[in-house]
Amino acid sequence: MSAQITIKDIAKELEISPSTVSRALKDHPDISPKTKKAVNDLAEKLHYQPNSIALSLRKSKTNTIGIIIPEFVHFFFSTVISGIEDVAYEKGYNVIISQSNESYEREVSDTRSMVSHRVDGLLVSVSKETRDFSHFKELIERDIPLVFFDRMCSELNANSVVIDDFEAGFKAVEHLISTGKKNIAHLYGDLNLHICKNRYDGYRAALEKYGIPFNEDFAAYAGMLELDSAKELMNRLLDLPQRPDGVFAHNDVVAYGAMQAIKERNIKIPEEIGVIGFSDWQFSSLVEPGLSSISQSGFEMGQAAARMFLDQIENEDENYVPQTKVIPTKLVVRGSTVKQ
Repeated sequence: MSAQITIKDIAKELEISPSTVSRALKDHPDISPKTKKAVNDLAEKLHYQPNSIALSLRKSKTNTIGIIIPEFVHFFFSTVISGIEDVAYEKGYNVIISQSNESYEREVSDTRSMVSHRVDGLLVSVSKETRDFSHFKELIERDIPLVFFDRMCSELNANSVVIDDFEAGFKAVEHLISTGKKNIAHLYGDLNLHICKNRYDGYRAALEKYGIPFNEDFAAYAGMLELDSAKELMNRLLDLPQRPDGVFAHNDVVAYGAMQAIKERNIKIPEEIGVIGFSDWQFSSLVEPGLSSISQSGFEMGQAAARMFLDQIENEDENYVPQTKVIPTKLVVRGSTVKQ
């Protein structure tokens, strides 16, 4: 090996991860005594010395937080950002915001750009295209604070602030069932995203609990924020021999597209078809009838994510253990499911 021994050199020789080596050298309680001894013995044998320049950079702060969201246009993410800023500015931190535009490549580029500009850490909601999380793993290995919000990565040991999307999806469908609906369609998003998959599973679980058979024709991909495709899809569902009498959409934009298609056919909402969305966008209370929805409390999620980030970055304890916080959701009932 070269004279300048690094943590990666030790990790490679012991066939363990660099983050494990780093934690072992810091005497982290999650690392076994056997591993700690192996790491420290090899480090001594190879005359490993911590990179003093890297350490000084890590300890210096710019009081800037990087935020990466999938899309600015999404009302939910704007409320999350407001919550983050509410806490960050009070503590003397500035924020830099970028959008991945649901692109993996752009997410990687944004991550590296922000780190190169020496943000103190990142708050991230991953893109729908992201399958490889190595760019975030690098941050963890370099001890750069990282908090996922809404869309998290279960493969990495990192701070996360989420909602229980399964329970929320179940709650939405259970509400439709409580109004007498039995032929309930689900207009779902990208099932590669945990949030969409969990809402879909909640839909299936609610049907099963109440003895309602699952109809494959009633479950259809509707895109993420695509109003026109939601209308087109809803029209196809309305053309079925047995049309739905209830619709659970994975977000409010898709729900509104479904409502437009239903209203254009002079079908009564909620008497003939009930509709419920997700996220409780501002327009949900303004449309006619008002759109029932699941409120995600984006502002509260943003506050929690910022506090978790600041707790991590300001905590001098090297044995800091990442956490997951679950923000409760709320069923907001309006005229699209209950006659008002």
